[in-house]
Amino acid sequence: MKIELLINDSADTRARYLGWAPSPCKVRLVNSPASKGPVDIVVASRTRAGGGQLVLFAAKTASPAKALNLSLPANGDPVTFFAAGEFGHPSAADHDVTLVITRHGSVLATMPVMVRIRKDATKLTAGERNRFIAALAKLNDKGHGLFKDFRDMHTQVSSPQAHGAPGFLPWHRAYLLDLERQLQLIDASVALPYWRFDQPAAALFTKDFLGESDTLGTVRFSASNPLQFWVTDGVPGIKRRPLFNVANQAANVQNDENATLAFGSAFAAFRELEGDPHGSAHVSFGGSISSIPTAAKDPLFFLLHANVDRLWAKWQKVNGRFDPAQADAFDSQLPAGNPVGHNLEDTMWPWNGVTGSPRPPTAPGGPMAASVCAAAPGPAPRVRDCLDYLGRVRAEARLGFGYDDVPYA
Repeated sequence: MKIELLINDSADTRARYLGWAPSPCKVRLVNSPASKGPVDIVVASRTRAGGGQLVLFAAKTASPAKALNLSLPANGDPVTFFAAGEFGHPSAADHDVTLVITRHGSVLATMPVMVRIRKDATKLTAGERNRFIAALAKLNDKGHGLFKDFRDMHTQVSSPQAHGAPGFLPWHRAYLLDLERQLQLIDASVALPYWRFDQPAAALFTKDFLGESDTLGTVRFSASNPLQFWVTDGVPGIKRRPLFNVANQAANVQNDENATLAFGSAFAAFRELEGDPHGSAHVSFGGSISSIPTAAKDPLFFLLHANVDRLWAKWQKVNGRFDPAQADAFDSQLPAGNPVGHNLEDTMWPWNGVTGSPRPPTAPGGPMAASVCAAAPGPAPRVRDCLDYLGRVRAEARLGFGYDDVPYA
């Protein structure tokens, strides 16, 4: 008896990655005699020690279960179920948890998957850290890789597209997602980690991770760290001079996580985090990361912004602000509206390819990177496409990422 199993409705091996949000799966009989009746199966999972764990759903809105009893039609019609990572139990390695289909105790099919989640950078295993920096270094490719596009997206000329207005958070969410998807084309097991800048993060600022700054602000790496070959704008290396003690202090932010989440239940109030803690985290250093035109030259930028995005995700969860139709989920500033690129229905530069005033003169990078794990937000995302990132309001809006401390439900 042969079973076909699709994850994220795809047979592509790159689709075998799950988050906290339920992913659609299909299972069906292949080449079964139509004269026979339905076949009853059990879908469950097994995990390696310390690996990810799964929950299963008979329907997207059903209660989670560790195993499902399904009946497969003999004619080969597929049966849909949903799978997700069990909150609190992300994977540490690729394919460290396996979906298992049995009948009367006999295994009919297995499929290894991964619960791929964005994690606190200081809590990564050595393997997770090394896979991330290897993929990032390859994307940079000594200044010749696709990272150049990401550096060119975040400049003084492009700043109005991404800063100083309500689209700040959605734009950077799309920016991080695009980068993460490019990293996953290099190593599908990689998720973008975040830097909790309101807490000491000594493990991040080491020669084996994002580097150790000398007295002149030159970032030094270990001999085995591929980030030692980092090049941007044709210039090797990274300049970053901490203005706080990275060994035992948080960055120079006034508002910690709890204070930031208490800014208010309306997006118009919450987006003030652009100044502090976001801006304060940037200027906790001298060097490229302290200024908008050069900030994206430093890999730390992306971990800083992953934490800003995590704070938004956590605020959305606490206040139920996923639905673009809900007034307090965004700051539309009606009736006048926002600058171009900052309204819910606006497509966002550079992914829309639009150039010329009021947009920048060029649009580096092309369309948003596609993912076999999630169809959204599409090649030219709108601001509204970045709000419902877990697919809470519309399942098809799911963006395919999640944070280790922000649950789906």
